Amino acid sequence: MLERIDLSREVEKAEYKAAKPDLELRLAALQRQALEQKVPVIIVFEGWGASGKGTLINDLIMPLDPRGFKVHSISAPNAEESMRPFLWRFWLRTPARGRTAIFSHSWYRRVLNERVDGAIKGKTLRQSYHDICSFERQLSDDGAVIVKFLLHISKKEQKKRFKALRRNAATAWRVTAEDLRHHKQYDEYLAAMDDMLTETDSDFAPWTIVESHDFRFASLKMFNTVIDALEKRLGGREDRKAAAGRPSQERLAPFSVSILDKSDLALTVSQDVYASELEKQQERLRDLEHEIYTRRVPVVLVFEGWDAAGKGGNIRRLVQELDPRGYEVVPVCAPNDLEKAHHYLWRFWAQIPKAGHITIFDRSWYGRVLVERVEGFCSEAEWRRAYREINEMEQQLTDFGAVVRKFWLHIDSDEQLRRFKERERISHKRWKITAEDWRNRKKWHEYRLAVDEMLFRTGTANAPWTVVESNSKKYARLKVLKTVNRAIEQRLKP
Repeated sequence: MLERIDLSREVEKAEYKAAKPDLELRLAALQRQALEQKVPVIIVFEGWGASGKGTLINDLIMPLDPRGFKVHSISAPNAEESMRPFLWRFWLRTPARGRTAIFSHSWYRRVLNERVDGAIKGKTLRQSYHDICSFERQLSDDGAVIVKFLLHISKKEQKKRFKALRRNAATAWRVTAEDLRHHKQYDEYLAAMDDMLTETDSDFAPWTIVESHDFRFASLKMFNTVIDALEKRLGGREDRKAAAGRPSQERLAPFSVSILDKSDLALTVSQDVYASELEKQQERLRDLEHEIYTRRVPVVLVFEGWDAAGKGGNIRRLVQELDPRGYEVVPVCAPNDLEKAHHYLWRFWAQIPKAGHITIFDRSWYGRVLVERVEGFCSEAEWRRAYREINEMEQQLTDFGAVVRKFWLHIDSDEQLRRFKERERISHKRWKITAEDWRNRKKWHEYRLAVDEMLFRTGTANAPWTVVESNSKKYARLKVLKTVNRAIEQRLKP
């Protein structure tokens, strides 16, 4: 593909000077419009060393309000970033609504540098393409404008530019040993770029190849591409909002049997069995915590369930004997203003544990398909789309090597009512019961339908749900501990 690109294209100086001022004014106006409409903008620059990424980025940002954008220069992942899924560091850099993020190199290092260096190949390479497309589609579905540029120059032109840079003492530092090695690997990078374009060009995040031998031509093409993308998105805002509010055509067939109905809520254990098994399972988990640290295996545990089902009590017994330096409990409540300004998964990606550590979510990203669905905090199209987005995120975690286990703590309506009244009666438990709990109880049927669909759609082989029969707190705590221990032991097998 790239070998067929005509790199001789040029723009005369007079034409450039006549066109540029109007383009700058239009881009500045569109930046303000994006802020007003709360549309995030992501602009990616990839390409050869010495192809002019820095020069073009500087050219692009000159007419912009510097308070509304941030430039991210991406190099190889550091030690902290290497201990998490490769997209983690890019999720953290995604812009808030109305702001612009500009990437000099990006997540595409994964399928360019790491591929050519032999760090990834085969199944991992194919999965990386899929993860990148999922990442970009999720951001686009959430309203982001994504513009991707590949700056293309010939091998001969790159060599010429490297020589010019090295002749000048002030710029010689810009040509590294890695740049020179990549120049020798030009044909390998050319093949990698061709594959990247084929695998990741999409209608929601298209590639634009910029012929970069002539700066004036490259500059005008860059400005026109960004302006066209923004005008198309900002001008079509009302159509997009209307489409987002319309129900999806996708429907799940009515459940013949409820997943929750299969639970035997009469299950219980004696106090003697509970005491001995609790100590045994907690000691086993403590040993496994040390082993996952030495083996650098991350563990993600998710707790969802009915109000008063016992999430807090289960989590306390789970961590009771653990080294507190090796785990973190993340309590999840309604998103704050900063979190609302990002994709709903952004705040959860920020909490993903590094390799060798455990993160326990007390409620989680499943709020999207539970409380946000039932209470109408998001559109039907948004919560239906979330099933796929959540499955993709959890797949990325397990591909990285994480153990992911999810627990739904199930009690019946009578047991919930008994616990609510107990909390009101006992002074030191009264803080646990709120008006919202009673309000949610009135929507028991709606929440039950949402739970059943959630379990059905997101219970996968790599990140399964465990329904925990929780009318008996003792039985529930043992089941959770045993399930976690078995999952980690399975992961640690050779």
